This record gives sequence, structure tokens and C-alpha cells, in this order.
Amino acid sequence: MRTRTRVILHSLLLLVLVVQVSRPVCVDVPSETEAVVGNPMKLTCISCMKREEVNAETRVDWYYIPPDEEPIPIYLFDGKPRDLEGPWRGRLMWNGSKDLQELSISILNVTMNDTGTYKCVVFRQFEFDCYSPSVTNSLIINLVVREEASEDTTALYSEIMMYVLLVFLTCWLLVEMVYCYRKISKSEEQAQDTGTNYLAIPSENKENLGVPVTE
Repeated sequence: MRTRTRVILHSLLLLVLVVQVSRPVCVDVPSETEAVVGNPMKLTCISCMKREEVNAETRVDWYYIPPDEEPIPIYLFDGKPRDLEGPWRGRLMWNGSKDLQELSISILNVTMNDTGTYKCVVFRQFEFDCYSPSVTNSLIINLVVREEASEDTTALYSEIMMYVLLVFLTCWLLVEMVYCYRKISKSEEQAQDTGTNYLAIPSENKENLGVPVTE
């Protein structure tokens, strides 16, 4: 009975863990700010909703802000993505998520003229039973375009540490496999020796092994 109860509890715990893991999680990740000429560049804009089950109408406006000038609208998402007129037309691609918590765009074939300030403005209209509040969030991205990729020492160190960790885990796994193999082999040898010794005992002695000695 106790064993069955433990199995049920373990199953419920596993189900809870699976539900927690499968639940979508929104993480506010800052955007990259350096691009390379000729490569695509993702302008990351994330606006997490505290209650994902709430229905909300979402509108996203992307702007390019020239120095000392008014912002220029370059991209719009209002139910569906729309590429607006301007120098970026045909080079912008929607890169948002299905739940509209990530509202990013990507610049294709980056040029030196793409250097500058970009602004992501997110407008949400929530729908409740009694009222419909709205909220507006904005994000500024200062993009720098380079002709060649600059050396990122942090990424280099991270990659080196990743390879070191992989080598360490591989070596540890091999040691564990060898240890387990030797342990199993030793157990089998002991079992074989026990069987051999038993077979070597004469039959009359085998019968006497089970008879207790009395005085």
C-alpha cells in the first residue's frame, strides 16, 4: 500500500514538473547593438505580459530616429506585419513570437547607413469584463554598424569554457563507465568462482553441508 502511494505521489510530482516546464516563460532580453555590413541584424524588442491568459490587442510601431529630427516610422504590426515606405522597405522582416511577447524585427543586408537609433513602441489594449485598460511601452536601441566583426573576448571565453566543460564531462562519463564495467566483471568472476568451488565439493560433503552438527 505504501509503495502504491509513493508511486502515485511521484507521478503527481512529475506531472507538476512537466506542466511547469512546458509553460511558456517570457524573459526580457536586451537587444544586440553591433551589426556587420552585409549580415542580417535582429533588433530585439520584448514586452512581457504578466497575465498571458488575458486577451489583448497589440500594435507595434518601429521608428528610426535621425539626429535632431522627428522619428521616421519604418515598420508596423497591427494584426499583421507591414513594411512601410522608406529606405528600409524590402529589408525588414518580422521576427516576433506567436504570443506577441517578442515583437522584434530583423534588418536584412545591413549597410553603414543603418547606423543610428531605433525605437520600438508597443501598445496593448486589454479586454476585461468591466473595463478595457491600455498600456504603452517603448524601447530604444542604439545600433552601430561595422565593416568587420569586432573581437568579443567574453564570447571567446564562454566558448572556451563550454569546450572545457564538455571535455570534463566526457572524461567523467568514461571513468564512470570503466568503473561500472570493472565492478560488474568482478561480480561475475566472484559468482563463477563460487559456482566452481561448489561443483568441486564431493557429493557426500554437499549433503553434509545442510546437516547441523550436534553434540
